[in-house]
Amino acid sequence: MTTAEVDARSPSCCERTGDKVDQTIHSAFHSLGSFCSHRPKLTIALSLLVCVLCAGGMAKLTTENRPEKLWVPQGTAAEAEQDQFFGYFPRDARFENIIVEGAQKGDNVLTRDHLISVMKMHGEIESGVSEHEGETYTFTDLCVVAGGSCAVYDPSDAICTCLVTSILKMWNYDLETLEADEDVVATINKYGTKEDLEGVLGNAVFDPATGDLVSAEAISMSYFLADRAVVEDRNEIDPINETWEERVFLKSASSAPQKYGNINTNYLSSRSFNDEFGGEIGGDLIFVQVSYIVAFVFVGATMGSKICGRGSRWAMSLASIMLVALSTVAGFGIASLAGLIYGPVHSVLPFVLLGIGVDDSFVIANAFDREREGVPRESEDDESLSKRGARALARAGASITVTSLTDLVAFAISSSSALPALGSFCAYASINIFFLWALSATFFTAAMVIDEKRQRENRRDILCCLTRKTIRDEEDTGSKEGFISKYFRNYHAPAILSKPGKAAVILLFSGLFAFGIYGTIKLPVEDSERNFIPQDSYINSYATASDTYFPTSGTSLYITFENGETIYQNREELASLATRVSDKSQNPPYIAEPDSESTYKNVMTSLKEYLANSGTDAIGGAALGGDTWPTTYEDFVTTLTNYASIKGPGAKYAQDVSFSSDGSDLTAFRIILKYVLLTKEFRGETLDDASRQIEAMDATREMVDSWTDLQPVFPYSEKFIAIEGFKIISVELYRNVGLAIAAVAIIVLVTVGNFVTAFLITLSVTFCIVEILGFMFALGIVIDSVSVINLVLAVGLSVDYSAHIGHCFMVKGGDSKDARATESLADIGASVLNGALSTFLAVAVLLGSTSYVFKTLSIQFALTVGLGVIHGLIFLPVLLSLVGPRPFSSAEQPKDWSAGDVEISEKMNDKTEHLESFGDGGRVSPVENEKDECGES
Repeated sequence: MTTAEVDARSPSCCERTGDKVDQTIHSAFHSLGSFCSHRPKLTIALSLLVCVLCAGGMAKLTTENRPEKLWVPQGTAAEAEQDQFFGYFPRDARFENIIVEGAQKGDNVLTRDHLISVMKMHGEIESGVSEHEGETYTFTDLCVVAGGSCAVYDPSDAICTCLVTSILKMWNYDLETLEADEDVVATINKYGTKEDLEGVLGNAVFDPATGDLVSAEAISMSYFLADRAVVEDRNEIDPINETWEERVFLKSASSAPQKYGNINTNYLSSRSFNDEFGGEIGGDLIFVQVSYIVAFVFVGATMGSKICGRGSRWAMSLASIMLVALSTVAGFGIASLAGLIYGPVHSVLPFVLLGIGVDDSFVIANAFDREREGVPRESEDDESLSKRGARALARAGASITVTSLTDLVAFAISSSSALPALGSFCAYASINIFFLWALSATFFTAAMVIDEKRQRENRRDILCCLTRKTIRDEEDTGSKEGFISKYFRNYHAPAILSKPGKAAVILLFSGLFAFGIYGTIKLPVEDSERNFIPQDSYINSYATASDTYFPTSGTSLYITFENGETIYQNREELASLATRVSDKSQNPPYIAEPDSESTYKNVMTSLKEYLANSGTDAIGGAALGGDTWPTTYEDFVTTLTNYASIKGPGAKYAQDVSFSSDGSDLTAFRIILKYVLLTKEFRGETLDDASRQIEAMDATREMVDSWTDLQPVFPYSEKFIAIEGFKIISVELYRNVGLAIAAVAIIVLVTVGNFVTAFLITLSVTFCIVEILGFMFALGIVIDSVSVINLVLAVGLSVDYSAHIGHCFMVKGGDSKDARATESLADIGASVLNGALSTFLAVAVLLGSTSYVFKTLSIQFALTVGLGVIHGLIFLPVLLSLVGPRPFSSAEQPKDWSAGDVEISEKMNDKTEHLESFGDGGRVSPVENEKDECGES
């Protein structure tokens, strides 16, 4: 069937809709282009003014660094448990820990020489002074007040009133007492039970006959600072403690090996993670700056001549970078005014916008060239140039709209995420993409008009106020089919569109899709918190030492019992609660055996033992009943208050009980348990096992709910907040990506106007996303907060490559689908490839980053670009050649390229008719119009 016969048919409803959409977009952008081209300086001034006004909103920028407000679904059970827990036991401590080992691996650290070095290091920590706002502080000024830190309580010694966990307590943290001890191991054996010793000594060895401690390879020392954190502008800060941690604790711990020679230290502070992660992100932001330079060089070298002069477009490359920068500041300003939070991961947005924004510049620049085909610059006056600008934007408008709209909607859908950081990031991205689209159509178009005038008047690139020697260049006839286009026409298309080629492509991509499905099924959700830490960070050394010497030391679990009267009634059951939490270490809820104070701390158990052995003479003298408990609730409260006071025999439990403001009523008490260490090896890396952590949390809640005789009671662990995120992030991933693909399908259908083409484009994008998930599994990238953001981005980026080819196929006339696919590749393939290369080159810079955020971003970006391009330039053309629909009624007539290039004189005649047809911005009939609808070369 010939093209004429196709055109003579009555168009279907779908085709009429497609034509109408195409004409509407064309007309709208023609009007906008006419305004910008006739008033380029005013357009640029207005664009800058709008951006400056919008950027003013950044004064309202709201930053947020609290993990529970960024990566935790709001309104979860964990959040409610945390609020309830802190209502009784306010956040009261910052944790500092040192694991000391011998200078040589395997050394016994329980020698006098080693212990003296450890004691000296402790002395530096205890007496070290920090200064904040003119005030000086030592550890004893800042510590959590508690008893039990000294073997012999001495109220005059400040360290004895501080919460510290260390075997040095056996010498009351006194160096002279330690030096005078003739048998340090015998002294340490008095510390407590075997389990107590194993809680503070790594790889401890005991005499099998006597059970006495013989040696150990590591010593754990924990210091607790009273929490002084305040929230300012949604950022939690504790400057007094943080200053002490930096100038005393971390300095003393890090310098100890050099000072004492016989010990090595592994240490962790409450400020460590923010220091290391924040420093890594901040240090690697230089890569984003380098990526902008790379993009500038690449765009300048490919958009025009590489050598400054006639035909060069280095100024337009700079305008392209300015376009991205202006969009970024304007978008950030509007997002700030809308009250959206700004978190650490938002720092990668400028890079993401660079990858998206540069493509539109290529499209518009190519449209300007295509509209000048056959017309030397010298023959254009200002009015002709303005009309060319209008036609160029009309030609490019559909392309930049479909890609920008799909990107915007993909992010907008994910802005409803239950994870605040993900939702905010995607909302920021949506707003910024809108500005990219708007400024591309206005600011960049106006800049192109000015640059075209500059070239016509033979002025220097960038330094446009200087003129060059006039050179008539009548051979400058605009767009010519370049090397890449000829490659697509003469080699690429024939290879993939031959019968063997089609079979090979279908087979290859079927295999890739099958691989993607396999990887998607296997792709795990993991706690990748350790990956955020720089590889050379001291935190990694600490984590390794902790895993080696204290493998059962997991996250703390608090079980809180409420209502004093009920607690008193259930006193016997609560005192023997260990029986209910025993034998749960191998299966969910994975609670460590309650066989030492390091894994089980229960004030009721301790009080019962004390009352049975010592009575109440030292703690109030209340009368005891036959069960050795106080006979009344009031006496019970008095007894417990005295027992768990700072100076009482149960001082170490002072933080575990909560009384009413007047002290007459017990409101709650907590027992402290430990989970076993829930980690696993994944591709050679140690990761927290998210699946088992979810099982542990759910099983813990089920266990506590089953204690119907002990209600009211609830569990709490600081890890629950993060685990709630693990539970939902997988659902978030597939929901957001699925909705984004569905939205892309609708947008492509509306803008392309054909069900079959829209379906094939969507199928290509779906294949691409599934394969990205498969390669993520192969490369060891897990589902986490970073990869989810990048996958949402991948939907928007991957559709760009396919949408261009699909739309171009629809505006290529002819009755041969193979020929139309070939023309589409020759016409737009170079632009698709250039856009992909610009993004990939910017990504390549980040591949050298050591930051987990940037490294993951770069890998997923590279996967998106690589797979997106091969799907757009190989897979989709084959599908279109097999089952592609008829062209639009306004499709261009096929050209005969076999005779070579058309003569210039003939082009001039054709172009004259072309200019006359478009002088008023109207569309011409398909037969009269030889305009290339794709908008790109």
